[in-house]
Amino acid sequence: MSRAEARAARGTAGRIAGRRAEVLAALLLMAKGYRILGFRLKTRQAEIDLLAKRGQVLAVVEVKRRASLLAALETVTYDQRARLRRAGAAVAAGRPALAGATIRLDLIALAPGKLPRHIPDAWKGD
Repeated sequence: MSRAEARAARGTAGRIAGRRAEVLAALLLMAKGYRILGFRLKTRQAEIDLLAKRGQVLAVVEVKRRASLLAALETVTYDQRARLRRAGAAVAAGRPALAGATIRLDLIALAPGKLPRHIPDAWKGD
C-alpha cells in the first residue's frame, strides 16, 4: 500500500469514527431529554456537529473523540468557540420556533474505555 493509500484509509477510518461518535452523542442527548434539530449543520460561520434543544436552551454541541476530557476541551480554540456561537445565533435567527432560546455551547467528549461525557456550557465565561 502506498503512502497516499494509507493516508486515505486513515482519513476514511477517522470520518467513520467521527460519525459514530456523533450518533452516540445524539443518543446520549436524547436520553437526557434533548430534541436533536440537526447533524453536521453547515453555516457561513462554522459547521455545527449537533444542534439540540431542551426547554428554552438551544445547545450547539461540539463532539470530540480524544484520549481524555482535558484534551477534548483544549482542542476547541477560542476562535472556533466564537464561530460556533455565531453559527448557533444565525440558525436561531432563521427559525421562528427558536426565537428567545438561550444559546449554549456544549461539549460531548468521548475517550477510549470511558463513558461519553456531556458538559453543558463547557466554555462558559469566555
